[in-house]
Amino acid sequence: MEAIEMQQQFFNMLKSTLPSHVSMADELAEKMGLSYDSIYRRIRGEKPLSMAELKMLCQHYHISLDQVLELQTDTVVFNAPDINIGNLPFPDYIKGMLQQLRVFNSFDEKKMRYLCKDMTFFHFYLFPEIAAFKTFFWIKTIQNDPAYSKSSFSLEQHLFEDCFATGQQIIREYNQIPSVELWNIESVNSTISQLEYYRDAGLFENKKDMIRVIDSLESTLDHLQLQVEAGQKFMPGEPETMYKASLQFYINEVVLGSNTILIESDKVKESLVTYSVFHYMSTKDPRFCEKAFTSFDNLLSRSSIISGTGEKERNRFFGRLKEKLYALKV
Repeated sequence: MEAIEMQQQFFNMLKSTLPSHVSMADELAEKMGLSYDSIYRRIRGEKPLSMAELKMLCQHYHISLDQVLELQTDTVVFNAPDINIGNLPFPDYIKGMLQQLRVFNSFDEKKMRYLCKDMTFFHFYLFPEIAAFKTFFWIKTIQNDPAYSKSSFSLEQHLFEDCFATGQQIIREYNQIPSVELWNIESVNSTISQLEYYRDAGLFENKKDMIRVIDSLESTLDHLQLQVEAGQKFMPGEPETMYKASLQFYINEVVLGSNTILIESDKVKESLVTYSVFHYMSTKDPRFCEKAFTSFDNLLSRSSIISGTGEKERNRFFGRLKEKLYALKV
């Protein structure tokens, strides 16, 4: 491939990362501090990109040179947004998630496929009590924040109203994205295990708070069941006229995969893989994405859809999840 052709391909790849309503020339003129004439000369291949310019654009737009140069190696480049930040405060972490969802929603065409080993992050911010517990758990037990090292969970002290407000905004963004979700009966087990651990370790200030958290999680499952029945996403208490994007909900009781999100925005595919509980890394490598999307679709073909139909299976699935919650109250 000639140098000019590779440069033009680079800009085509860069353009695919931007929403259709965003002008690439405007973006580049601002980022590179160049005139429009200079930008267009580079886009057309009349002016070579310098190594410094190429490095800056690759870093800013998370573009892999392996893809540009069409190197057929077994290396896949992932972007891990928090990798260089250290222990990011949890409120900042979820604000970053909100910003990412807003960017995704700025695309005209979008779709999400979600392979749920665990209950999805979005659903934990539907109701304040379970949101407070999960936020406290993530900060104290996962992030190991020293400020919480000797703290027990109390709804009076640990409502995290700022995080709950951000979480509600996250759900509203998520509700605008058509999604296909693949769950397993084990998907709620990690949260149940966390509740059991806190109960047995005496990390609830009182049993009343524990019961309120469990009831809140049950309300979350009740609301999820309503959404699955409707095949639509919506906030608690919203009328049907406020229904947002479609929800195709599948269950697979044989295979338990990893927490993986596959997204398509304006025909561009991207794979997001979680690590360290709630962090993620992403890639647009076409080879990796093709395998990930194909694997997801293969799992769907061996799964049962319970959204909009399959009332018996739907009631059985959610009934089994709630049985696990009832056992916690004993």
